[in-house]
Amino acid sequence: MRIFYAIAMIALLAGPAAAQQTVPKYGEPDPDKTPAQIEADKRAERAYQKALGNVPAGAPTDPWGNVRSDAAPKPAAKPAKGAKPVNPTTSAGSAK
Repeated sequence: MRIFYAIAMIALLAGPAAAQQTVPKYGEPDPDKTPAQIEADKRAERAYQKALGNVPAGAPTDPWGNVRSDAAPKPAAKPAKGAKPVNPTTSAGSAK
C-alpha cells in the first residue's frame, strides 16, 4: 500500500513540474509572432496612444497640499489667568 501512495505522490508532483516547462523563462527571447499578432499589437498601440490623447492636460496636483501649510506653526496658547496649570504626567480623567 505504501508503494501505491508513493507512486500517487510522484504523479501528483510531476503534473505541475511538467506544466512549468512550457512557460518561457526570464531572459529568453519571445517566440516569433504571426503577422496577425503583430498587426493586432500595432492596432492596440495606436488605440492606446489615441486614448492618451483624449485625456485633458490639467494643472499638476499636490495630494498633500492640504496637509502641509505655508505658514509656520502657531505657538501654543497661554493659559488664562487663574487657571490651574496642566500636569502632563497625569491623565486628563484622573483626580488626586
